[in-house]
Amino acid sequence: MTYNFQGKSIGIGFTGSFCTYEKIFDALEELKQTGASLLPVFSEHAATLDSRFGNSQDFLDRARALTGKEPITTIPQAEPIGPKGLMDILVIAPCTGNTLSKLANGISDTPVLMAAKSHLRNNRPLVISLSTNDALGMNLKNIGILLNTKNIYFVPFGQDNFEAKPNSMTAFTELLPETISCALNYQQIQPVIRSPH
Repeated sequence: MTYNFQGKSIGIGFTGSFCTYEKIFDALEELKQTGASLLPVFSEHAATLDSRFGNSQDFLDRARALTGKEPITTIPQAEPIGPKGLMDILVIAPCTGNTLSKLANGISDTPVLMAAKSHLRNNRPLVISLSTNDALGMNLKNIGILLNTKNIYFVPFGQDNFEAKPNSMTAFTELLPETISCALNYQQIQPVIRSPH
């Protein structure tokens, strides 16, 4: 299905889970084709840590080239997102278990979490693209909290390796455009939990 997000400003909040970045950037390329304006926000770790999956500077450069916007990388830069109404919708992709747990408990100590807090004050939708090794462990309660929180929506997710990592779940990022379309109408795409990847 082809989506038209012309005139929509979509924030993209990058947190850890660097192993999912290639899929995230593929999804963003698809979103760019919809006519949306994309605004990247990076957590401190996402903006500064290098890993075997790539260098932080390369990810920043790639986000800058894709969106045409300078990534937001500090809490003071993220705070005006709400007051200025900079986003129609914010997607945290990937959303780690750490970010998920803080969001569920009202903690806003990273640029992405501050972006979420600031954005939600406007009663606009926030989408979570989950990627965590403890979704069926300590973070299950936080998933439950956020599933029941106004204006928060999930990209459908499932177990990515139930034999080696039975508690791990990740989002089906190919469903990001459809999830955004639903969330812009304040609807949760269904089903939320799907068969393993």
